[in-house]
Amino acid sequence: MKSLHIITPVKDSIDSTVETMEAVMASRLSVPFTYTVYNDFSTPENTERLHREAERLGVRVVDLADLTDHPSPNYLLVLRRCQKEALAEDAGLLIVESDVTVKPDTLQGLWDGAQEHADCGIAASVTIDREEQINYPYLYAKGWEGRVVDCKKHCSFCCSLLTPALLQAFDFERLDDSKNWFDVTISHESLNAGLHNYLFCNLPAYHRPHASRPWKQLKYKNPLKYYWIKWTKGFDKI
Repeated sequence: MKSLHIITPVKDSIDSTVETMEAVMASRLSVPFTYTVYNDFSTPENTERLHREAERLGVRVVDLADLTDHPSPNYLLVLRRCQKEALAEDAGLLIVESDVTVKPDTLQGLWDGAQEHADCGIAASVTIDREEQINYPYLYAKGWEGRVVDCKKHCSFCCSLLTPALLQAFDFERLDDSKNWFDVTISHESLNAGLHNYLFCNLPAYHRPHASRPWKQLKYKNPLKYYWIKWTKGFDKI
């Protein structure tokens, strides 16, 4: 692994995305990296603001509207495109979602951790709330604070490094086009390839659950409405 390709997919959640971009660019990284935000059909107003903030920070923005007319979400398009680009440069693919704020040493720590484990497929950062308590989607990791765990459960892509070993072992063209999110599938395929997924509970990242998809807050406030929307509109296929 010679470098990092850091990416953030986003649709409209610009306030949290600005925090994400600022934190990534403030990271203490000693390895070569590129950082690209993939704008997935944000409104014209939000697209304009995203470009303005990205230019201020020196972040590259790719507007998916220039690449496809497929409606959002276009996570699969991003993953397939980024896999090819990362493999061409022997780079790790580091996903930092738009509702995540990393600490200054998080990304370097994931790089170091992945390099220390030759069998690493995914190096994932555990997520925490403002009180520094482990939160969704890693509630199963409570009690693992400060540890590095060889994890058999799936790793979320909130803040995760996919190593070249994984990118070479599993072709994202094989992913199911009918789904929206792929962290569960790719986590399992990493294990199927004989790799190990490590959850770094010593490298927490602040996570605002579902800030990038506010409708999902209904899961906690009005679960009946949440599941009605999920199934009738076909949202959130994992």
